[in-house]
Amino acid sequence: MKIVIDAYGGDYAPLEIVKGAITSVNLLDDVNIVLTGKKDEITSILKEYGYTGDRIDILDADEVITNEDAPTSAIRTKKNSSLVVGLNALKENDDIVGLISAGSTGAVLTGGLFVVGRMEGVLRPALAPTLPTITGGKTMLIDCGANVDCKSEYLEQFAIMGSIYMKSMLGIENPRVGLLNIGAEDKKGNALTHEAFEKLKAIKDINFIGNVEARELLSGTVDVVVSDGFAGNVALKATEGAVLNLMKLIKTEVKEGSLLNKIGAGMLKGVFKDIKNKMDYNKLGGSPFLGVNKIVLKTHGTSKAETIYSCVKQVVDIHNSHFIEKLKEGINANA
Repeated sequence: MKIVIDAYGGDYAPLEIVKGAITSVNLLDDVNIVLTGKKDEITSILKEYGYTGDRIDILDADEVITNEDAPTSAIRTKKNSSLVVGLNALKENDDIVGLISAGSTGAVLTGGLFVVGRMEGVLRPALAPTLPTITGGKTMLIDCGANVDCKSEYLEQFAIMGSIYMKSMLGIENPRVGLLNIGAEDKKGNALTHEAFEKLKAIKDINFIGNVEARELLSGTVDVVVSDGFAGNVALKATEGAVLNLMKLIKTEVKEGSLLNKIGAGMLKGVFKDIKNKMDYNKLGGSPFLGVNKIVLKTHGTSKAETIYSCVKQVVDIHNSHFIEKLKEGINANA
């Protein structure tokens, strides 16, 4: 299979993106990579890192969409940008199964919707990252910013899409679906969550367990957390920030603390390492944009080669799980 990667999306592009592509073809036998971006620069990096194989192709694109660009305008006007060239290649070539970008989230989502196209029957595609849990599993948070203003019908479909993804990708037979809210009681929330609660409760094809609070995101007690894009994005960034700052605080206390702190930290070094590995988003890949016609994966702007490789593996797994076909069936069944 072929996977197209936006070589000029992200803070460390193009170097880390190209390095990630090299790692991917070296470690995965059944994958070819198509890099989009400035051909001369990409070719130079491939040579610098000793790649001489024939499983990485380049589509020349001399423009770059930045985070400062207005997403819709950029997709329309920067036709020769690395992202738009990649999106068009994904749409027009049956042998290209997915696209990966660490670039502007707004541009990736806008391009996924208007270039790749919304799946028939889907009201609104949704950005759906999976988060590591303290039990060693994963929880999907859907939506995380693609749809700031939502109707209850959108949340209803988010629950269906998220449940199908977790069943297909993680093999969870009956994923537990919760609705993000300010309390676990049935009557909590605003007009949107009240209406969505009743709709989710009525869907026969999902295992709806009720309202969940943001503090449950990493607990492992729920498999899919449904939200509008505004609240979901706030919850995601608050959770990521809390984890990062806690790790920084532990490191500071060990470094600047007493001798006893240092001795204790030395004894717990293996524990800290295990926790860091369990909560490391770099190993999880990217956030799929669910509800478009092909696989579109948005990864962190700070992604380096290791994350790009994880994203490539994720696209391979999504494709091999036949998720797109299963999602179409699920949407039609609940139309």
